[in-house]
Amino acid sequence: MSSLAAAPVSPIPAHSVLILLVQLCVLLVAARGLGSLALRCGLPRIVGELSAGILVGPSVLGHLAPEIATWLFPVRAEQQHLLDAVGQIGVLLLVGLAGTHLDVGYIRTRAGTAAKVSGAGLVLPLALGVGVGLLAPVPLRPAGADPIVFALFLGVALCVSAIPVIAKTLRELNLLHRNIGQLILTAGTIDDAVGWLLLSVVAALAVHGLTAATVFTSIGWLVAVLAVALLIGRPLVRFAIRRARAGDESTRVTAVVVVVLLAGAAATQSVGFEAILGAFVCGVLIRSAGAPAALLQPLDTTVLAVLAPIYFATAGLRMDLSALAEPRLLGISLLILATAVAGKFAGAFLGGYLSGLTRRECVALGAGMNARGVIEVIIAMVGLRMGVLGAEAYTALVLVAVITSVMAPPILRWSLAAAPVTAEEENRRTGTTIDPESVGERASND
Repeated sequence: MSSLAAAPVSPIPAHSVLILLVQLCVLLVAARGLGSLALRCGLPRIVGELSAGILVGPSVLGHLAPEIATWLFPVRAEQQHLLDAVGQIGVLLLVGLAGTHLDVGYIRTRAGTAAKVSGAGLVLPLALGVGVGLLAPVPLRPAGADPIVFALFLGVALCVSAIPVIAKTLRELNLLHRNIGQLILTAGTIDDAVGWLLLSVVAALAVHGLTAATVFTSIGWLVAVLAVALLIGRPLVRFAIRRARAGDESTRVTAVVVVVLLAGAAATQSVGFEAILGAFVCGVLIRSAGAPAALLQPLDTTVLAVLAPIYFATAGLRMDLSALAEPRLLGISLLILATAVAGKFAGAFLGGYLSGLTRRECVALGAGMNARGVIEVIIAMVGLRMGVLGAEAYTALVLVAVITSVMAPPILRWSLAAAPVTAEEENRRTGTTIDPESVGERASND
């Protein structure tokens, strides 16, 4: 009874709405403009979109015009949360649509290769990161932080990949339909899933101490998520897609796809995993349900043209790269960057080499898996909030996120420039292999 009599929640203040609208306009214009400039320079749009946030954030605008920067991006949690909510919708749809391009039939035939690439790409940078963390001096490690927890956290931060960045880079380079693009996406997904699991364990260690119950609970939930997706989610998604296609209204499929992706994201978020994991899994289910690529095109265009640029630009707002002007911090950051790049590249290259891939394909794997992007920033922010990381380590991880995302596209383009497009890849590009029966049939024949 008391809840019915309670006063309604006040709407968002008009001034907050005004600031949000101006923020979105500024970020979208800057991201699209710098994205186009990046294309002219031979780089993918994502390089310019990441730079847009750095340009209008504390790294540049905050130093050149602090009054304007303070009004445009006020340091108020509720205002930042509004902008983050828009960006979160964008990244969930981006990752989900990337899942719709994953060829499950191909992955079945290359499961061993994906496991080798993701395994080596996880273990080597994790070990190197833990080693650097154990040897880190107090200026890099907060004085009050447990050395082992700090080392484990740094290792986890260096072993992850960034599915949003990888997906967008592969799409813009027109490599998502290529076999090597499928392999990079799959291995990156495995890395991310394991990385989030490791992060949850290390975070639990930092707060409560590591226990067997914490580890087994996390693993159990991950297995449960995959089992529910396969046994319950797959037939439900197939039924929903077929009903949507049966209607006369073309926008039905778009609406159903968005609902499925957001519902999957909510499901994994509710059990302690990242929302992007659920969005990606549901994207794979949508593809297996036989959703035609043409019906997904309107949503695809909106996400790539509007929502994704805003998301990547928003990530740059929390980066203050001017702190790297200090020589000591710059040296430490370069050491962590070298460790991150060498560990991930060598691990992915080794996994591809052991699987019999060509040298250029192994180079492409190393470059694609190296992109850390915003996922690295998110992990760094978690560590900073928990007190596991100090300002120096946080800035170093931000540098890793930016540099690895920028260096991946040109190496990918060079390594695959001369590789011919196979008939299977061309069919995947045109969407002719999206029917679930044909996917399974091809996999069994292979």
